[in-house]
Amino acid sequence: MISYVNNFARTPASISYRGNIRRLPEVFEKPEAKALHLGVSFSFAKMELIHGRTPSQRHSQKCLSPIQIKGDLVRPRNSVRWLGYWFTPVLDSSAHISHQLALTQGPFALIRRLNPLGAGLTPYLCHSLATSLVAPILLYGAELFTSSVATMASLNTFWHKVQRWTMNCFSVTPTGILSLASCLPHVPLLISQRQRLAALRVICSPPEVNPQTACLYTSFPSLTAHQAHDSSRALTRGLKSVYLPLYWRTPRPTPSIRNHLLVDAVAHKTIPFTSCLSRMPMINSHHVSPALAGPSQSLMDNTYFAQKKRVRQTLLQESARLFPARGYYSHPSIVFAIPLSMPSLIT
Repeated sequence: MISYVNNFARTPASISYRGNIRRLPEVFEKPEAKALHLGVSFSFAKMELIHGRTPSQRHSQKCLSPIQIKGDLVRPRNSVRWLGYWFTPVLDSSAHISHQLALTQGPFALIRRLNPLGAGLTPYLCHSLATSLVAPILLYGAELFTSSVATMASLNTFWHKVQRWTMNCFSVTPTGILSLASCLPHVPLLISQRQRLAALRVICSPPEVNPQTACLYTSFPSLTAHQAHDSSRALTRGLKSVYLPLYWRTPRPTPSIRNHLLVDAVAHKTIPFTSCLSRMPMINSHHVSPALAGPSQSLMDNTYFAQKKRVRQTLLQESARLFPARGYYSHPSIVFAIPLSMPSLIT
């Protein structure tokens, strides 16, 4: 996998834990040989190893046994940090959410001193601090994780404190009013918006540049026919029949009765916004070689930004459904979605 700055990750995959052990020494030797040819070396002491387990291997002690690489023993870890995201063997997001929630406590404890009850900053400035300092840390990695009921409750509890501090409200103010008064949507709505925007970036990226886009279903209406040669769909062979590829335009049943690949679920998040398009626009098509023969880049960029606008409108509609107008209130209930990078004040 292409890595970031001076951190590298290698991900071998097979149908058994023993097969991964056999491949790990070879996987490590290839990049090491290329590095020595360039006159650099890797730090073996900083190597971290984690084994992604299947449901049948979750309680297996064999997956915790050390692995010998170049004469040294490396023990698999229970969690590994990669680009700020904490991965666990069972791909549970609870560890990552707990770390991010703990990181957010410090900055919020500092800025909340600026707005004591009945005095301090204006709601506009508090809103700016909440959207530019607190929310990016709290929701880092929200494009990837699917939180459980317990972790979502902890996120909501902390976010209610931020909303209450933004408007300088009393502690007995109902939580349903906080979102309207502070112009800060609830955490589930913010997570859904981030996941939809991330899914839109994936389906509109060039497959030659984005490995995740190259693993989309073959019937996906992309402007190029490039597909990954080592697509992860091969990992579904030999598993239960419920692990099946999913046609990207087919609505997923509720409740879900089948398990599908993550890239299929990502493509499904964009169905409400791309149903009117015959082909998906491609951003940064200048990275594709040779140059893409198709619509102009300006036309595709305008289409992409129009889809992002529809995502924001969906957040407004969901917020309005969550907090409908009361019968005794003559004006419709309006919730304003404030982008995290462009805070504003609604009076």
